[in-house]
Amino acid sequence: MDTEAQHTERDPSSDTEDGSRSARVSEDTNDTRDAGDMADAGSARSTSSWRRTAFVGAACVAFLLLLSHFVMQPFLIPSRSMEPTLQVGDRILVNKLAYRFGSEPARGDVVVFDGTGSFVREQPRGNPVTGLLHDGAAALGLAEPDETDFVKRVVGIGGDRVVCCDKNGRLTVNGVPVEERYVMLGDQPSSVPFDIVVPQDRLWVMGDHRSQSSDSRDHLGNPGGGMVPVDKVVGRADWIAWPFDRWTTVQETDAFDAVPAAPAGGHGTAPHG
Repeated sequence: MDTEAQHTERDPSSDTEDGSRSARVSEDTNDTRDAGDMADAGSARSTSSWRRTAFVGAACVAFLLLLSHFVMQPFLIPSRSMEPTLQVGDRILVNKLAYRFGSEPARGDVVVFDGTGSFVREQPRGNPVTGLLHDGAAALGLAEPDETDFVKRVVGIGGDRVVCCDKNGRLTVNGVPVEERYVMLGDQPSSVPFDIVVPQDRLWVMGDHRSQSSDSRDHLGNPGGGMVPVDKVVGRADWIAWPFDRWTTVQETDAFDAVPAAPAGGHGTAPHG
C-alpha cells in the first residue's frame, strides 16, 4: 500500500477567478471611493463659490453704501416740482463733496437738503429696523428718499433780498431782475407775492415748476420762515444717471450772473413775507 501522501493539485482556474474577483472588488471599492471624493470635492467647490459670491456681493453693497454716505448719493425724483430740469422717475447723483471744503451753495445750484425744521416738523422715530432698510435702499437709489428730503433750486443766499414780482412780472434778487429760463414753460415766477431778506447761513429755495412746487414760499409762516439752513444741505445735484436716454449733467444757469452781492450793511428797508 502506498502510504505516501498524495499531492492534490488545485485547478489553476480557481486562482485566476479568485484573483479576478478580488481585483473587481478592489476596483469597485476604489471607484466608489473616487466617486464619493469627487462628489465631496464638487460640494466643497460649490460651497466655496457660493461663499465667494456672497462675500463679493456684500463687499460691493458696503462699498456703495460708503460711497453714497460720503461722496456720491443717488436720489429718486418722486414729484414734478423740478420740471423740466428733473422729471418724475429720474435718478440723480448728488455730489456730497461739493460743499465739504469751504464752498457753499450758490444761486442757481440745484441742491438736495433735509427739510426738517424748515419744510417739515420733527417727526417721532419709527421702527429702527424698517427705517434702516429704507435708508439703505434710498442710499442706493432703489427707494424714494425720506419725506424730509427735498430737491430745489437755490434762488437766494445769506443777505440776499428776494422779491417777486417787479412791474414786468420778474423775480428780483438784490434789485436785479432775473431771467429764469429754467422755469417750466407757462409758469409765472410766483403766483404769491413776497419780499424777504435771507438770513445769514440760510437759503431761499424754489422749484422750477413753480405751479407744482411746495417750496420756501409755502413755509414763510413756519419756524425758520421757509429758509433752509446751509448745514442741512446734503449736496449738489450734478448728474442725471437714469434713465439712460436722459443721462446728462444737470445744466448750470447764468441767470444770476448779474446779481450783485448783498450790501455789507444789509438792506435799507424792512422786507416782509
